[in-house]
Amino acid sequence: MQWFNEPEQWSVSDEQSLSMFVTPRTDYWRITHYGFTVDDGPFYYCQLGGEFETTVKITGEYQTRYDQMGLMIRIDERRWIKTGVEYVNEKINLSAVVTREQSDWNIVELEQVPESVWLKVIKRLDYVEINYSLDNVTFTMLRLAYFPPNTPVMVGMTAASPDGDGFPALFEDFRIKHLPDLQREQWLENSKKNTP
Repeated sequence: MQWFNEPEQWSVSDEQSLSMFVTPRTDYWRITHYGFTVDDGPFYYCQLGGEFETTVKITGEYQTRYDQMGLMIRIDERRWIKTGVEYVNEKINLSAVVTREQSDWNIVELEQVPESVWLKVIKRLDYVEINYSLDNVTFTMLRLAYFPPNTPVMVGMTAASPDGDGFPALFEDFRIKHLPDLQREQWLENSKKNTP
């Protein structure tokens, strides 16, 4: 694991847990609606190829509008996805920003204020599937988005505080597992069906 935009305060208690104080006045966004580009939020990541699933439990002491934390998959400053919690109008929102040259954003406002949220992001072929859970049992799909295939990516934990002075963020049980090749699985399944 390594840092892009390392924060001043952070610690890793084991290979799967990270705590940080999120750097103030940081964000990830590219052009759309606001007309500016920012690329300076803390991002703790590893480099990965192939198809994979990554999961994490996130807990934040959100204080200011747009305080956010979650997972990021990134090729470069023009191609990335971030997803997780975003604090808007004193509500907890599940958020996804997909950037391919320009950013787009979708949110789902939660009626309750959960202490923690679990995220599951699956990278397959030419897409990324984003799921969330409030109990680490039942997961709901938030978004299915195109993402360039056959390209190594950076994957890891990110946070930002665009309008605020930062906040404490805790990531737990961060895991990545490689997935079997989907095309090979489909080919084998078809071969079985066509074998007399």
